[in-house]
Amino acid sequence: MIWEVFRQEREGQPFQHGGSLEAPDFRFAEIYAREFYGRRNESTGIWIVPRETIREVADFADLFDRDYRRVDGYSLKVKLGEARERAGTA
Repeated sequence: MIWEVFRQEREGQPFQHGGSLEAPDFRFAEIYAREFYGRRNESTGIWIVPRETIREVADFADLFDRDYRRVDGYSLKVKLGEARERAGTA
């Protein structure tokens, strides 16, 4: 079974992918990860995840459709006018 290892170099830093290892179960994967990524105190934290549980997120919002993230990206008056037209009160 293949396990992916994520490690944190220093307290407060994000976890980064450290590598992969092969182990028959979680117990051995934990021992191997401690040996490979924590033996010389190069990691303050380790996450071990079975490779088959990692999922890809493929559906992202359109790269150019980010108006909603910026305050100046849309006019409130325009949106309010569109809503009133749809409601039939314009």
